[in-house]
Amino acid sequence: MAMMFGDRMAAAVSAVGNCAVVGLDPHLDRLPSHLKARYQSKDGQAFRREAAAAVLAFNRMVIGALEGVVCAIKPQFAFYEALGAPGFAVLEETCAMARAAGLLIIADAKRGDISSTAAAYARSVLAADGPFHADAITVNPWMGADTLDPFIEECGRSDGGIFVLVRTTNPGSKFLQHHGDPFAAWRVAEALAEKGAQLVGSSGMSSVGAVVGAMTGDEAATLRTIMGAAWFLVPGVGAQGGSEADAVAGVRHDGMGCLVNSSRGVLYPPPKAREIYDADPAAWIATEAARHAARFGVDK
Repeated sequence: MAMMFGDRMAAAVSAVGNCAVVGLDPHLDRLPSHLKARYQSKDGQAFRREAAAAVLAFNRMVIGALEGVVCAIKPQFAFYEALGAPGFAVLEETCAMARAAGLLIIADAKRGDISSTAAAYARSVLAADGPFHADAITVNPWMGADTLDPFIEECGRSDGGIFVLVRTTNPGSKFLQHHGDPFAAWRVAEALAEKGAQLVGSSGMSSVGAVVGAMTGDEAATLRTIMGAAWFLVPGVGAQGGSEADAVAGVRHDGMGCLVNSSRGVLYPPPKAREIYDADPAAWIATEAARHAARFGVDK
């Protein structure tokens, strides 16, 4: 019988000795110069086709640098969707490459809908015969808790996982997330704890996780008291300003529970280091990935 996602993530973290995740966000204006040269003079469909080919080459390089170093990758779907059909094809191939390399895949798609529409989203990303066959997907719950049910049902069938947007740190996040008493984010967390209880595996971790931004401060610890079995996917470290302490504010007593993502901080250099990066981007990415992993080590 296949392992539940929560258990598979626990095993992956233990295998590499860290809880680091790297986002595959292909910013076209920041790719290595030799790859940008493929599409910079193109437009229209030719641009999308050549840019997608460059992104695939970049992702192949990145996955090679990450294999055995971090536990998971997190492709941000928007960057691939922006390239149309060629972009979706690259996303499919990227997920297949990551799976072959032994990396878990967190699809950062932020889907959220009801009934059959949500079920279709869930199948496309989590099902073994779906085009992307990722291990988990990010989900937006702010239409209501019923939007989560089709995703959770698919998790039960496919042993996949979800990460639900509970407490983010974008400037306008408090408008909804801090609404009411108790905060609306707390009520979402309570619903997740209840729904996730049915998908807790032998590791004590659930397949129903939460997105909790790195700069939520004491709120992360409060959310941990509500969602004791949830994996927290933690964005906002590195280029977005979050510190190491911020990132693990919601960690469990056993040192598990937080998956710390870095995207731009690993994939791209600061402007002053661009020449060094362009000379050997694979070496740059491997070095930065190793640094990211070392910052968030856990006992094997």
